Amino acid sequence: MTAVPALPAISELSLADLTSWVAERGQPAYRARQLWRRLAGGVPFDEMHELPAGLRADLAASFRRSSLREVRRVEADAALTTKKLYELDGGYTVESVIMRYPRRATLCVSSQVGCPIGCPFCATGQGPFGRNLRAHEIVDQAVDAARELGAEGRRLTHVVFMGMGEPLANYGAVLDSVRRIAGPAGLGLSPRRVTISTSGLVPRIDGLAGEGLPFTLAVSLHAARDELRDVLVPVNRRYPLGQLIPAADRFAARTGRRVSYEWVLLAGVNDTGRDARELGALLGGRLAHVNVIPYNPVDGAPFREPDAGAVAEFMARVRAHGVNVTLRDTRGRERDAACGQLRARTITEGAAVT
Repeated sequence: MTAVPALPAISELSLADLTSWVAERGQPAYRARQLWRRLAGGVPFDEMHELPAGLRADLAASFRRSSLREVRRVEADAALTTKKLYELDGGYTVESVIMRYPRRATLCVSSQVGCPIGCPFCATGQGPFGRNLRAHEIVDQAVDAARELGAEGRRLTHVVFMGMGEPLANYGAVLDSVRRIAGPAGLGLSPRRVTISTSGLVPRIDGLAGEGLPFTLAVSLHAARDELRDVLVPVNRRYPLGQLIPAADRFAARTGRRVSYEWVLLAGVNDTGRDARELGALLGGRLAHVNVIPYNPVDGAPFREPDAGAVAEFMARVRAHGVNVTLRDTRGRERDAACGQLRARTITEGAAVT
């Protein structure tokens, strides 16, 4: 028996595409705007009662509401953290994480299936690379989170591109998704509440500075000398610190936005006095902020989490150079919290995901 092709996801359509689609069915352009707003809220077709019944039926017969199918979820931190594993068209899987706080709710989204950078401490980097996500597949992660949070009486307030993948290696789709997530006709987030992370793709950082969107740039730094960063972040061999830091400076100068530097703290590797001095010397006097993230152990990786005393001492030494440093409020550490862990564990347990 021949399999019936899946309906296309309606999120694949732009507002202009939707306007054309409703016009072909004899409907005025404002119907497309109504539909667009309701789609951004994750509302099912049959609950869009402001639309004519015939148009709702046409929608259900023509489209899926989302490009994603949730295949697994785990809750942690007394249900304040929700980690989801989604199946994409073609059978690939990606993760996203909703993190709830007293006055905000943050979503961590994936931009690729796997990651081509290959950082040895990262669960995602240990698996094979699949493909880039399309813009609508990224947007659908945000729409699903907004729907779930809305049902709880909450709002999605922040989106961070810190899930699976190197966002700037999927530049076009990531920027398109940001414009839809942060646009007034989309989820309505301020671009200032969107953070795009990178391991250090210098030409793309320069491109971001010219996009005219005031989002936050986060650089996955992890080492302040090339000798160590070549090992921890292999793309450093192509774009060493002597190129990366000036590119981040150019971004800060052009946008006026402070650059965030991420530092996963690995016991005995990059948490020493030398590392703190080098980091302080590298970023002192710059429009920069350091996020320290104690390592979350990954199966098969030869790294350990530092103890609380080592973390505090490292941060104090960096602050002594006049650098702003904070400790990341990590979530879900007891339930496959590190990026890629839920997907890896699901594959190990024999579920039919890739």
